[in-house]
Amino acid sequence: MRDAVIVDAVRTPVGRGKPGGALSGVHPVDLSAHVLKALAERTGLDPATVDDVVWGCVSQVGEQTACVGRYAVLAAGWPESVPGVTIDRQCGSSQQAVHQAAAGVISGQYDIAVAGGVESMSRVPLGSSFAGGSYGVPYGPLVAERYDNFFFNQGVGAEMIAAEYGLTRTQLDQHALDSHARAARAVDEGRFKGQIAPVGVTDAEGGSRIFDTDEGIRRGGTLEQLAQLKTPFQADGLVSAGNSSQVSDGAAALLVTTSEIAAANGWTPIARFHTGTVVGTDPITMLKGPIPATEKVLRRSGLSLDQIGAFEINEAFAPVTLAWLRATGADYELLNPNGGALALGHPLGGSGARLMTTLLHHMRDQGVRYGLQAMCEGGGMANATVLELL
Repeated sequence: MRDAVIVDAVRTPVGRGKPGGALSGVHPVDLSAHVLKALAERTGLDPATVDDVVWGCVSQVGEQTACVGRYAVLAAGWPESVPGVTIDRQCGSSQQAVHQAAAGVISGQYDIAVAGGVESMSRVPLGSSFAGGSYGVPYGPLVAERYDNFFFNQGVGAEMIAAEYGLTRTQLDQHALDSHARAARAVDEGRFKGQIAPVGVTDAEGGSRIFDTDEGIRRGGTLEQLAQLKTPFQADGLVSAGNSSQVSDGAAALLVTTSEIAAANGWTPIARFHTGTVVGTDPITMLKGPIPATEKVLRRSGLSLDQIGAFEINEAFAPVTLAWLRATGADYELLNPNGGALALGHPLGGSGARLMTTLLHHMRDQGVRYGLQAMCEGGGMANATVLELL
């Protein structure tokens, strides 16, 4: 039987998603091309052998429309014969891209595939596809009727999750501080160097520099400082900018093939794609999907929670990961050991691939046999993936 293995994974450093952010001057197609070229260079991949590029992107408007995955292939200088497709499963888009690449490889539709994703939130802001109502809302009257005209909002959902699980503002803020501290330690110890493809950028003054370190990490924060931040989703709420993921720019790419084809190309894969799944959950709280997704992927994999040596659960909002911890009973020290989206940022369509890239390199560096990744997604969904170190 055919399997699916991940040969290598590479990402850009994550930039702040606002004008003046390190990557704000880079078109998302060119940012995508950067990681495609880096992946080929690192592995000696002949791009002509790639059967498909499966690319995640959430805000598919403006500079990210018209199939950013296809234009990334052309921008990378790869042969015109290499196709590309763009996927939107909200925040899990590029994790879903890996699932589809793996499924294609296992089924024999692909021999070699590249999966990944991108988001440039400084150039295509979240919600720009319906900003100001000019394009309407992304759901029709039947959905509105089904949910009593509730205006779906992830921040409100995060507040609801915090209330449901009895979380406090101090717990949420401490989780954010922990994420920043872990990310800062990872930078100081050089843990990200092997996974980052530095990007040449131009600053506002026209000067050139190499951008090679995640831009959102903050050092030296305190609970007292975070407690002063407003809670925009609820007047007396708990969710603030300090304990929410950062808007960001970034891209990541992974090379997926079979063990046999990897060996024929002289590649030593990092990990095997062990099990993948996706679930739906209620679209009002919206963000609890990683809980049932984890349960489902463990059941299908035949593994138990205590066999997993590292978890990457996307820190969209602090209540998401803390509720997941409460529900699963996982070890907090194994959760996002190199920091999560609260510190590193959340470039939407690129985040699934960024998390998986970080997880893969951590598993290899630390000798972790099994790693599990899960992401909450807009509309009430979640992907979960188990990887096995090779």
